[in-house]
Amino acid sequence: MTEEAIEKENAEIAKAYKELLKVSYQTLTKADKTLIRQAFEVAVDAHNGQRRKSGEAYIFHPIAVAKIVASEIGLDATSIAAALLHDVVEDNEDYTKDDIERLFGETVARIVDGLTKISSLSKDTDVSTQAENFRKMLLTLNDDVRVIIIKIADRLHNMQTMDSMRRDKQEKIASETLYIYAPLAHRIGLYNIKTELEDLGLKYTEPEVYNDILEKQKESKSEQDGYIKAFSKVIVDSLDKEGLNYEIKGRPKSIYSIRKKMVKQGVNFDEVYDKFAVRIIYKSDLKNEKFLAWKIYSIVTDHFIPNPTRLRDWISSPKSTGYEALHITVMGPKNRWVEVQVRSERMNEIAEKGYAAHYKYKEGNTEDALDSWINKLQEALESNETNAVDFVEQFKLNLYSKEIFVFSPKGDLKSLPKGATPLDFAFSVHTEVGMKTKGAKVNGRLVPLSHELNSGDQVEILTSDTIKPNRNWLDYATTARARSKIKSSLKADKKDVAEEGKEILRRKLKQLKISLDEKSVNEMVTHFKLKTSLDLFYRVGIGTIDNKMLKDYASSRSNMFMSYIKNKIRKPSVAPDIDKDEITSKYDQLVFGKEEEKLDYKLSSCCNPIPGDPVFGFLTINDGIKVHKKNCPNALSLQSNYAYRIMLAKWIDSSQQEFATQIKLSGIDNLGLVNNITQVISSHMHVNMKSISFESDDGVFTGKINVVVTNNTMLKKLINNLKKINGIDKVIRV
Repeated sequence: MTEEAIEKENAEIAKAYKELLKVSYQTLTKADKTLIRQAFEVAVDAHNGQRRKSGEAYIFHPIAVAKIVASEIGLDATSIAAALLHDVVEDNEDYTKDDIERLFGETVARIVDGLTKISSLSKDTDVSTQAENFRKMLLTLNDDVRVIIIKIADRLHNMQTMDSMRRDKQEKIASETLYIYAPLAHRIGLYNIKTELEDLGLKYTEPEVYNDILEKQKESKSEQDGYIKAFSKVIVDSLDKEGLNYEIKGRPKSIYSIRKKMVKQGVNFDEVYDKFAVRIIYKSDLKNEKFLAWKIYSIVTDHFIPNPTRLRDWISSPKSTGYEALHITVMGPKNRWVEVQVRSERMNEIAEKGYAAHYKYKEGNTEDALDSWINKLQEALESNETNAVDFVEQFKLNLYSKEIFVFSPKGDLKSLPKGATPLDFAFSVHTEVGMKTKGAKVNGRLVPLSHELNSGDQVEILTSDTIKPNRNWLDYATTARARSKIKSSLKADKKDVAEEGKEILRRKLKQLKISLDEKSVNEMVTHFKLKTSLDLFYRVGIGTIDNKMLKDYASSRSNMFMSYIKNKIRKPSVAPDIDKDEITSKYDQLVFGKEEEKLDYKLSSCCNPIPGDPVFGFLTINDGIKVHKKNCPNALSLQSNYAYRIMLAKWIDSSQQEFATQIKLSGIDNLGLVNNITQVISSHMHVNMKSISFESDDGVFTGKINVVVTNNTMLKKLINNLKKINGIDKVIRV
C-alpha cells in the first residue's frame, strides 16, 4: 500500500472510532471513554497488518461489532470494550487472557475469554456438531450473558459483509445463522437484529427468492405509503381531539416472514395480505401508559372493525422477553386486514433494543426477567443426558411457540409455551411437584395429563407420594424442562430394575452352574443380541429373558468349546456377526404416529437412517412411507412444504413397548375380594390397570380388567398370582 493509502485508511479508522462514541445508546462517562479508547488502541495493535477477505483492514470488523453493541443493542462501556477486543486473544499470540485481565479488569477478560471459547469450537457443518456448539455456547451464560449478546453482534456483522466469500462458505454460515443465531436473538428480545439475521440468512441460502421479494417490495413501497396515509387520515382527527402526542408509521414485514407466509399458505407475493403493519407510537409517563394504549385501541376500533380473535394484549402480560405492546387486527381501507401495533415510546425502545432499554427504565432495579430466562436455560442445560440436536430443537420449539398465561390456584401467573399441558405446568412450579403428579384440575374440572392448556386457565395439580413418572409422560410433556426431568427419572428407574435383575440372574445362573462374571455377561449380551449389560439385567428384571431362554444359553455355552474348535478350522479369527435384521426386528422397532402403529416403510437413501436415529416418516405419492433422519438435508424443505404429509416416527425397544389386554375372572363372591384383586395388580411394578368392572349374581361373581403390560411374561405372572386369591375359580386372557 502507498503511504497516501495508509494515511487515508488511518483517517477512516479514526472516523469509525469517533462514530462509535457518538452512536452509543448509554450516556458514556469520562471513565467509560477512557476504557473504550484503551480497548480500541489494544485492538488496533493486535490486528495490525491483518486484512479481511474483502481486503479492508481487520480492525473495521471489531469497531463495527462494537457499534452494533453500543447503538442497536445499547449495552454499557464494558460490553463495548469487550466487543472491540473480542478477536484479540484468538488472532494474536502476543495477547493472553491474563494480559486482558491486567489491562481491563476481570469482567472484560471473562467476556473476551467466553468469546474466544466459542470461536475455538469445531466449525463442522454437521447439524449435531452445530447443536453441540450451540449447547456449549449457551454454557458460557455461566460466565456472562454479554458473551452471547456480543457473539450475536459479531455474527450480524459477518452476515452483513459476506459478499466476498465462497458460495459454499456463505451457505454454511447462513444456515447456521438461521438454525442458531436468529432464534437466540429472538429469545433475548433483540427483534430488529433477529429480523436482519433472518433476512440475510435467506439472502445467502435462497438468493433468487430473496432478490425477487426485495424487488417486489421496492415496487410496492409507494402503494404502501399511500395505504398508511389513507389509514391515518381516518383516525388522526379523533387522536388529535384527545390531545395525544403520537406518531403513525408503517413497518414493512421482513422478507423472511413474507417468504414463510408464501410457503406456508402456498401463495405468491401479491396474494400475501399483511405485507406491512401500522405502528402507533405515543408519548406517555409510566402511570398513564396502559390507560392511553386502551384509549388508542378504542379510537382505532371506533373507525375500523376489529378481528376479536386476533387481539394480543402484551401490556397486561408482557412476553417473557420483556416485549410489551397491544396488537389489533382491523379491517382497514380497501377491505384489507391490517395489523395495528400500539406502543408507548418506552415499549418501542424495549422492542428495538431488548434488555438494555429494559434496564434503563427499571431505574437501578437489577431483578430482571433476563435473570429468570438464564435460570430456565441453565436448568435445561443441567441435563447433559439430552441429545444435543433434541436440545436445540426443543429450545427452538419453546421459544418460537406463542406464549400462554395460566394461573395457579393462589392466582400466581405462569407463562408457558402454546400447547403446554398440566404436566408442563407441574414441572414449572417445582420438579418435586412434577415428579409426583397424580392428576390435574383445570378450572375446577378433572382433566387428563395430556389436556392442552389455554390462556386464562386456572390449574391445580394433584400429587401423590406413590406416583412415579412413566414412559407415557413423554407424550404429554412439551417443555424442555419437564421432558429432561422425566427422562432422567425413567433412566434411574431402569437402573433400579436392572439392579434387581442382576441379582435374579446371579441366582438363576448359580442353579445352572455358571458364575456371573464379565465373561458370562459378555457372552449373554451377544447370545441375546443385545447392546449392553444394562439391557441384559433390565430384561431379566422385567422377565423378558426367562428360565427357558437361560437354559438355552447354558446349553449353547457347553457346546461353545467344540464349535470354537470347528470355527477355528473353518474360518480362523472371524467373529460371528450378530444378525442385524434380528436386532432390528426384535429390539429396535419403528412405530408411527401418536398411537405407535407398526406400518410398512422404506428407509430413504438421502440420509440412510439406522435404528436409534431421531427420524420422521414422509408419506410419498408412489412409494409409501419413506423414513428420514430429523437432520436429513431434505428435512427442512419437506417439513416446510409438505407439513401435512409428515408422520411422527420413533424407534422403540420392543421389550419396553406396552400392550393392552383384557383379563376375565370368575369365582365365588366374598368380602374383600375386589380389594384383594386390585392389591395384586398394583403390586406388579410393570402392570398398569386401565379399567375394572365386576358383577355379582347370587353369590357368583364375574369381572373384567383391562391392563397394560410390557410383555407376555408379565401377564402370565399376573394371571398366576390372581389364581392364588381365595375364591377365584377361573382367570383367562381374552
